[in-house]
Amino acid sequence: MLRIIYESVLAPGPLGAKQPNGKQCLDQEIEPLWEFDFRKTAPIKYQPYKTQGHVTMGIKKMKRSDWIRMDHGYLNRLQERLPLIREKPEFTIGTGEKVNPAIEELYEEVMIKYLPARFPTMFKACGNLVQNLATGTTYPLTTTGLTHAQMLAYMGENVEEDFYFMCPDSEEQYRLQGYIACFPGGFLSPARVGESVREIHKPVPGYEKKLGLSVDRYFGRMQPGDFIGRMNWSLQVDGADLFRTDGNNFYPGTDQDVTDEKEDPSLADCYLRVEHQTLTKLPRTSAVIFTVRSYMTPLYQVKAEGDGKALALAIESMPEGLGYYKMRQYWGRKILPWLMED
Repeated sequence: MLRIIYESVLAPGPLGAKQPNGKQCLDQEIEPLWEFDFRKTAPIKYQPYKTQGHVTMGIKKMKRSDWIRMDHGYLNRLQERLPLIREKPEFTIGTGEKVNPAIEELYEEVMIKYLPARFPTMFKACGNLVQNLATGTTYPLTTTGLTHAQMLAYMGENVEEDFYFMCPDSEEQYRLQGYIACFPGGFLSPARVGESVREIHKPVPGYEKKLGLSVDRYFGRMQPGDFIGRMNWSLQVDGADLFRTDGNNFYPGTDQDVTDEKEDPSLADCYLRVEHQTLTKLPRTSAVIFTVRSYMTPLYQVKAEGDGKALALAIESMPEGLGYYKMRQYWGRKILPWLMED
């Protein structure tokens, strides 16, 4: 449905917005992609298991222009996001007095300033609205008259990234206060509201010892305009659906139910799940926005491309506690020998 709308809106003629001769009021920090066609753009091939150690910050400076990504899977993943936003808002949308000013600021930054400037072939300002040429839908070019839940819904319906709002408290501790989270990887967002960065990562073995203090300090030092990227990865062995409030990680001492698929997974249902995570600080509210873009690659593809052994070695090299947390003790007996095969 979405693909048909996109082609009919732009037809006739090829995709591509020509840069006009006259000057436009575009944010000069954002590089416009005047000839961009998301339908012909492959996803970025991230391989953090080759380049990044375990339980490390692994951060890299980014350009603001690279904050939001588009590729040929855009319409399919929007189809996955829409029912989650509309039918499960208690899990996907988080607002509140402490975070609402930051929600409004992020809407301005992403929906009003960024998308029409970065992707002019996809988002076109028309009066008080922005038209999404890929879906045929529109959203307001202002926050006036919108509830904060509506602002988050519009963001979730137009980009694939999830956004988590970490707001400073009176002691300059950054705490999760809001979110638009359609693709959590074992993260129940409502249950974490009010928690600090350390508290959120408490279940991750080695986090407190290796990263706890460093991350707290880094959040405090961030300046508006900084864009920092890092990667996280895991295996998902029971299908490609991205909405996971639990199940991808193991939590000892709980009544967690581990399904049979974890111990004897179908290889056709096994995926490398990679999260590209971006941190930036908003200038007006000083909220740190934790942006998460999720990528799923079938393990059959990883192996066919000759990377099976590299992935297996990275999994085997995980510290015992981290491997246990990632559920290696269940699926590892079947998947690791298979990845190592020629």
